Amino acid sequence: MNKGAAAPQEEPPVIEIKLSWCKSCGICVEYCPKHVLAMQDGYPVVVDREACNRCQLCDLRCPDFAITVR
Repeated sequence: MNKGAAAPQEEPPVIEIKLSWCKSCGICVEYCPKHVLAMQDGYPVVVDREACNRCQLCDLRCPDFAITVR
């Protein structure tokens, strides 16, 4: 292994929000430890995808299964 070679950059996750399923509760925004999501016009939006650490707390806590992290 070449110690001087840079490690490959990991791609940020894909965060999909199904607005038609969302009831605007904001739970996903509140549980995100990295402030990846924010409420805008009553719905969650991704504001900093690169900060996502794939913990999936938003995905796991959403009562409507409206958000998916892949």
